[in-house]
Amino acid sequence: MFARRTRILLLGAVITVALLGVILLEAPEPTRTVDEIMVEPSSYLEREIAIRGEIVDGSIDTNESVFYLHGSSFTLLVDYFDASVSNGLGDNRTVYAQGVLYYLDGEYIFEADVIKTSCPSKYEEEEASNE
Repeated sequence: MFARRTRILLLGAVITVALLGVILLEAPEPTRTVDEIMVEPSSYLEREIAIRGEIVDGSIDTNESVFYLHGSSFTLLVDYFDASVSNGLGDNRTVYAQGVLYYLDGEYIFEADVIKTSCPSKYEEEEASNE
């Protein structure tokens, strides 16, 4: 029906359009800071989002699987009960988390599905030993 060259060009065009469609439709949500989200949290409610911030010193409760994440001006409670957590979850550690933001009992709660921690700096231990 079509010449071989025409079939190959049509197949290439279909594959290209399909790949572009996947890329445009599945573009990842940009990572936001705690401050960006808490300025207008209602616009992020019950949506899958990615967030980053620093764990508040002393806020990790392993029994309840929660901790507080802070930015410059705001803090946010993170529930990581069902989350996949990378090694190194600790105080003052920068965290990337994916999940859904909810408003329950007068408080915003971020239910995380994935939590990734930053690698510790080789200088952190040195600073602690010098004090």
